[in-house]
Amino acid sequence: MEVEPVRRAVLHALELAGEDVERWAAGLSDVEMFARPCGLPPVGFQLRHMVRSLDRLLTYAESGDLYRLEVRGDEVRGLSEEQMVALATEMEGGNAVEVMGEFRRGLRRAMERVMAIVPETFGEARGVGRRRLPTTVAGLLIHCAEHTQRHTGQMVTTVKVVLAQAG
Repeated sequence: MEVEPVRRAVLHALELAGEDVERWAAGLSDVEMFARPCGLPPVGFQLRHMVRSLDRLLTYAESGDLYRLEVRGDEVRGLSEEQMVALATEMEGGNAVEVMGEFRRGLRRAMERVMAIVPETFGEARGVGRRRLPTTVAGLLIHCAEHTQRHTGQMVTTVKVVLAQAG
């Protein structure tokens, strides 16, 4: 199936991130997954942050008409309570198997969601966050790719430091 360049580039970036995560993080122990060498964020955080950010960014991309804003008092929010809780718990501990499972499921789901976005919507305006920062569907897709790749690089560096310190 032919995929136009914007979605293909995003999918390629996500595929590469998945390959790097499998290469560098799949065999980490619980201690290695949550180590903080030199004060760096742990690998577990990086993996959670990648897929949870993808979920949030794609929610904004998918949602037209002011992305189904909820108004609660003076707060305006386009994300669910579940997404807000996930955001607040990205840095928590846990175990390596659970984190890897969440990453794999989240990445697979993000790729499905990218494929479901209709190219005709790429130029549509979207707002991000409480301040509804202006962007477009294409801008959000591109940010999905660049943000994921940035954190993949940070994850690889952290794994290398963790493994070097171990031994």
